[in-house]
Amino acid sequence: MILVTGGAGFIGSNLHATLCAAGREVVVADWLGDTGAGAPGKWRNLRHHAPLQIIDPDEIEDFLASHPPLETIVHLGAISETTATDGDLVWARNVTLSQMLWSWCANRGVRFIYASSAATYGDGAQGFDDEFSTTALRRLKPLNLYGWSKHAFDLWVAHQVETNSYAPPGWAGIKFFNVYGPNEYHKGKMVSVVKVKHDEVAAGGPARLFRSTEPGLKDGGQARDFIYIDDVIAVLKFLVDAPELHGLYNLGTGIARSYADLARAVCAANNLPERIEYIDMPAALRGQYQSFTQAPMQKLWQAGYNAPFTTLEDGVRAYVQNYLTQADPYR
Repeated sequence: MILVTGGAGFIGSNLHATLCAAGREVVVADWLGDTGAGAPGKWRNLRHHAPLQIIDPDEIEDFLASHPPLETIVHLGAISETTATDGDLVWARNVTLSQMLWSWCANRGVRFIYASSAATYGDGAQGFDDEFSTTALRRLKPLNLYGWSKHAFDLWVAHQVETNSYAPPGWAGIKFFNVYGPNEYHKGKMVSVVKVKHDEVAAGGPARLFRSTEPGLKDGGQARDFIYIDDVIAVLKFLVDAPELHGLYNLGTGIARSYADLARAVCAANNLPERIEYIDMPAALRGQYQSFTQAPMQKLWQAGYNAPFTTLEDGVRAYVQNYLTQADPYR
């Protein structure tokens, strides 16, 4: 049996769908949320593949104390808003809970896969190398509370490993880059840029992008490593089925693409002519905005993962035409 925390969320629900289709037994730990205010409740992410059991995240310790041994814990649950401001809550959810799960897995010989983030790299001045050591990690300077909390747990894990304290028999931390795809609709302002641009052009308007604030970088030239959810789930399933692996791994495509490229791909996927409008970046984002991310992927390839990644154009087309323009956009 596999426990997936955050299993009703974006990445978690897509992983749940894949594991269920493969005949795996999965328990989900998550809150489904309140749909009374008109928000698309996370229960919809699980509508096509109801889990065996849903655990309140506050009751995970009780579940672990009484439940038969698990094969793997995939820990995706977190406060993931890059604009989060409650430091105590973020630390409790993103660090303390993660430490408890790591320790539980280490003490009981259970594999552990957890979500880190490309936000740990900050503005990219120190590069995007997924080298795993306290020395390398301490060079990174995250730009916001969310990225710092993920970075803090990466550092804690590195300390446990380097001091031979204790570790699960197999473990992996995943530095997710910019993921997009179905079942992200509950994320509000943290929804992917692909979904936002689709909604803009589908409503008849232009795709609106921020003007560049970087000297020498043209408007729309800001670039990210955008990765389609199907590729993310393929890698997670590879890690679930590879118990001997251990380490911190980037998860992007290895290729940075500009926001202008993304906007053009969204227009094309909607069979619309290109229409892009540039607007000023909000003051609140300046100094916290990553203008470039690109994931070196050699470490994951060396670990044995060899499937090709979906291009931005193909991923956007699949998302728009198979989900966003359908009556039922959920997986």
